[in-house]
Amino acid sequence: MPFNLSDKITASSCYNIVVLFINLIFFACEVYLMKKEFYQQQQQIATTTKKTQLSKSHKFTTIRTALFIGLVFAFATGYDGHVAGTISGLMLLIAFIYAIRQHNHLKYQLELTISRLAVINSYLARFTNDWHNLKAAGSEFRHAKRPQEIDLHILGKASLYQYLCLAQTKLGRQKLAASLAVFSAKKQTIRNRQEAVAELINQPSLCLDFLALNNMLPENHDTKPLIATITNMQQYSPGSWENRARFFLPLLTLLSLLLWLADLTSISVPAFLFSLQLLLAVIFFNRHQQLLAPLKDFNRELNLYAALFAKFTDTDFKSARLRAMQQKLLSSPNANVSLTKLNQLADKVRMRNNIFFFVLANTLLLWDFHCTINFLRWCQPASKSVAKWLDLWAEFEVMLSLAIVGQTRNTWTMPKILNGTPAVKANALSSLLINEKLSVANDSALTAETRIITGSNMSGKTTYMRTIASSAVLAYAGAPVCAKAFALTPLFIFTSIQVNDDLAHGISTFYAELLRLKQIVKFSHRRLPMLICIDEIFKGTNSADRIVGAKEAIKHLTQPWCITIVTTHDFELCDLKAAGNVPITNFHFEEYYQADKIHFDFKLKPGRCHTTNAKYLLHMAGILD
Repeated sequence: MPFNLSDKITASSCYNIVVLFINLIFFACEVYLMKKEFYQQQQQIATTTKKTQLSKSHKFTTIRTALFIGLVFAFATGYDGHVAGTISGLMLLIAFIYAIRQHNHLKYQLELTISRLAVINSYLARFTNDWHNLKAAGSEFRHAKRPQEIDLHILGKASLYQYLCLAQTKLGRQKLAASLAVFSAKKQTIRNRQEAVAELINQPSLCLDFLALNNMLPENHDTKPLIATITNMQQYSPGSWENRARFFLPLLTLLSLLLWLADLTSISVPAFLFSLQLLLAVIFFNRHQQLLAPLKDFNRELNLYAALFAKFTDTDFKSARLRAMQQKLLSSPNANVSLTKLNQLADKVRMRNNIFFFVLANTLLLWDFHCTINFLRWCQPASKSVAKWLDLWAEFEVMLSLAIVGQTRNTWTMPKILNGTPAVKANALSSLLINEKLSVANDSALTAETRIITGSNMSGKTTYMRTIASSAVLAYAGAPVCAKAFALTPLFIFTSIQVNDDLAHGISTFYAELLRLKQIVKFSHRRLPMLICIDEIFKGTNSADRIVGAKEAIKHLTQPWCITIVTTHDFELCDLKAAGNVPITNFHFEEYYQADKIHFDFKLKPGRCHTTNAKYLLHMAGILD
């Protein structure tokens, strides 16, 4: 047979396509490994840093102990009349105080490193099934009136929420759960969040920096007590006499002391004034203690938020949403400046816990009055802003969480939000909840239609349906989707997948499913765009009634505003014809057998299924001979 030029071109083209395909596979594997290797390298760096910091911390402990012993002996020598001992003691005291400050700074850095290591480990867990063991699963946010959250594994164990959640605050976790609502959001809101999330995906090191600090907050940190406390401080206002006395009395006392030193007055005058200031501090001690309590109770959290806001406002963000958040934090009062001032005040308040400092500072300067009045004045402008600042941070936690899809998955895309009639278009779409190495991707092009999906048991029907709907949930949240391309219109999502009986209320499985479908049909009367997923329709009743009921339900849900996906084992439903212009289409999954073993390719194919595997599975289970 002759081999002409066109054959050469065809063969060459096929060869090039094969080579390109192989290169793409190697590139995809390399990118996947690069992402995992990045976090493994970060893990090694953090582990090494931790060991170095621990070693330094032990050395500081030894140095502090030696300095303390040395200064005690030096002062003892000075007490015996040796001036050199006193001078040495003072120098050792300064060195001791410096060592304490440096050691405390090192302890903070060590704590930050340990926190960073925990965050990195949580990222690495996403590359395996270890993420199923992460604490935040979101089960507390599930609502009985939103069965989609269970059907699509949005909230709860092994859910989208558990995979995504990096939020440490209670408000951040609430916002993340709210962002995964099954109803469509405003398109501009979605696009703004997508832009911000895309920017974070490309900066994994920056995300780790933020999360390491954030992870130092208490688990599921509730910011409401902090907000309520600061807001309530508005009801307290310092008296004018207190404000004047905190400056006037110390100045008068200092003046009297100078006059005494100049022999212009007796010692009784400054002694009286010193005693008066100390007496005022003792009389108002309980009041000051109560008013300054928030600085003690929330000191750690305030320090961390100050560090977080400082880093956030110093970062050069490009996306409109993140820049707008920065502007809100930088507007008057400036969150970073305001919290820094508060932390400095908290340090001053903490010093009064030392009895010697308390007596000396209040005797000389009315220290408690200064601290209390400055705190109350700080609360006046800040009380209205603290809630907004913490709300912005919770929103940023959501964005950090959504970005993890693009940081841990090789194949991902930012979905496009389309206009027009209902549509879902996907290229190589897979589930976020299945390990990327094991998942099988499928293409889909859904418009207003009813799609009947048949197939053998375990062939992938329900997983396919869940993947479509859960990917829509991710898209509306502003998150990436595990696909090469994904586009959809705004849709309200309804499901009937995991339907259970309710013995307490006398509801059977069939009746529970009937109620679920009634709710879906009722909503469809509003003629709003819907994505409807029904698994094994009316599986809770006999085959004759099931087919009759299924046909009627499908008839009601085959509408120009509905994309309806129905899985079934009843081949009779494959013969349904559309009454109007909305098509009823058939697709299927199938199995194949090799070496007397069953295999699945989990690939969606057009048309109805012509195979079954129930007998084979019964035989495998030892039920059939």
